[in-house]
Amino acid sequence: MNTTFGFIGTGNMGGALVRALSKQISPSDIFLSNRTRAKAEALAKETGAQVSDNESIAVSCGYIVLGVKPQMMEETLAPLRPILAARKDAFVLVTMAAALSCRTIQTYAGGEYPVIRMMPNTPVGVGEGVIMYCSTENARSFVPYFAKSFSAAGLVNEISEEFIDAGCVITGRAPAYADMFMEGMIEGARAIGFPEEKIVPFVEQMLLGSAKLAIKTGEDPAALRVKVCSPGGSTIEGVKKLQELDFCGTIKEAALASYKRTLEMKGK
Repeated sequence: MNTTFGFIGTGNMGGALVRALSKQISPSDIFLSNRTRAKAEALAKETGAQVSDNESIAVSCGYIVLGVKPQMMEETLAPLRPILAARKDAFVLVTMAAALSCRTIQTYAGGEYPVIRMMPNTPVGVGEGVIMYCSTENARSFVPYFAKSFSAAGLVNEISEEFIDAGCVITGRAPAYADMFMEGMIEGARAIGFPEEKIVPFVEQMLLGSAKLAIKTGEDPAALRVKVCSPGGSTIEGVKKLQELDFCGTIKEAALASYKRTLEMKGK
């Protein structure tokens, strides 16, 4: 099996994936192409990967990672159709474009080629992300090496394609909500006069530690919350304020709004 990876598009997410991938496989097996060549060159210098172009990747790579925006996918694949059609060896198209199904990628590519659809989130760049993926039936033989190769990114987990869009709300969009929570905590720390140089590292470690505690103990978040709150104490007062402002309900509404927009992008 051809185990080289070629990235067509090395934006923020593509770059994060390349960084994770380069820790697991030889950088000499990673090829990068980007509309702005300088961006691919900078990433190649950082990771040891090779600079290439769309056509060369389409000709020779076993895993062709499509790191372009959904609205650019069709025009990106159009000139590659004859190249893909002419290949005699096995290859798989790996897409990370939101709202585009495996079948849509096949249509844009001009054939019923093997497709792996993955939805990574930004923490993959530091090895603490989530990569959800699904695949067409004819891509099953490519999946084990794909999953192993991206294991340095964090949790790599297969899910039915029907749940990919909903899963993106949980893993792909929620880091922004977590960032907003940290923003609020930072503002609160400043408001009570906490030393400026201590605020950010303390808030970051608090959130990281809370997540790790939930993972390690396997306890329900609500149960962990109760353990922190002493009756009549200061923590419970803050929790009461969040409940008064419907904190959990607001997060839920944010998730629903994100999901609604995803469906709109799909034309549903």
